Amino acid sequence: MLRPRVLIPFMVTGTIWGSTWFVITGQIGDVPAAWSVFYRFLIATPAMFLLAWAMKRSLRLDRAGHRLAMAVGALQFCGNFMFVYHSELHLTSGIVAVMFALLMVPNAVLAKFIIGEKIETGFMVGSAVAIMGVTMLLVHEARLSPLGGDVGLGIWLTIGGIMCAAIANVVQANDVGRRIAMVSLLAWSMLYGLGVDLVYAMVSVGPSPLPSTAAFWGGTIYLAVIGSIVTFPLHYNLVREIGAGRTAYNAIVTVAVAMLLSTLFEDYQWTALAAGGMALALLGMVIALRSRMIKSVKVGQATALRHEID
Repeated sequence: MLRPRVLIPFMVTGTIWGSTWFVITGQIGDVPAAWSVFYRFLIATPAMFLLAWAMKRSLRLDRAGHRLAMAVGALQFCGNFMFVYHSELHLTSGIVAVMFALLMVPNAVLAKFIIGEKIETGFMVGSAVAIMGVTMLLVHEARLSPLGGDVGLGIWLTIGGIMCAAIANVVQANDVGRRIAMVSLLAWSMLYGLGVDLVYAMVSVGPSPLPSTAAFWGGTIYLAVIGSIVTFPLHYNLVREIGAGRTAYNAIVTVAVAMLLSTLFEDYQWTALAAGGMALALLGMVIALRSRMIKSVKVGQATALRHEID
């Protein structure tokens, strides 16, 4: 973990993803959130196709592959992001980031019921501790409501985004998804999601004037290119280097950066309740992630042993 080839991309991806939550707040002030999501993927989609081409991944999908890409696009690149952008009209960006760190919970629950993956006891204990911590943070948020918004609505919107992302994660883990290069699936999913984003924006808010400020387009390019395209190869290189279990710990870095930015730029006010909630949330995430990492190691060892026996 301390080797530069591991530590640098680990910290870079966590820091970039932690910053994206705050950058979103600059995208939803003067421009409707639905159009901001559309503009983000209008830039990210061709960049993802270009990345697939640069990585020499085939972009040809069969009918089942396109159906999967449509489902992932609608769930991940429309539903998830639409919920997130609208939630940040009511909640500070750091709180949304902390709530999204609990994505591992519905991921595990859905994986159990859809593909039969076992949930470890340590994971359930850690998740319960993390949920208690997040609940304390949300109580604190409701008391202060620094954005003057509807905290309850923000919570439900964030939960909607989490569920869309969780369903998309589990759906793409099926047999069809496993035989498609991830970058190729993401490229096509973004393209289909972009189409749904356009339809939703037109229906929900109507035509929008093209934004003209450099700040808006700078933030959009950062989210589309740096927040999505640059971090993608770094993340999957980490998975190959240290495994998915250890890589998942960069969620801790993401949450820390997101809350730091909220403190510095969104006037987030820390109290004993908030500090205690954050401590519990981080402790719970560590317990849950450690449980999943140990499980991954055991599965890998068992697989290696079977190969040796064979």
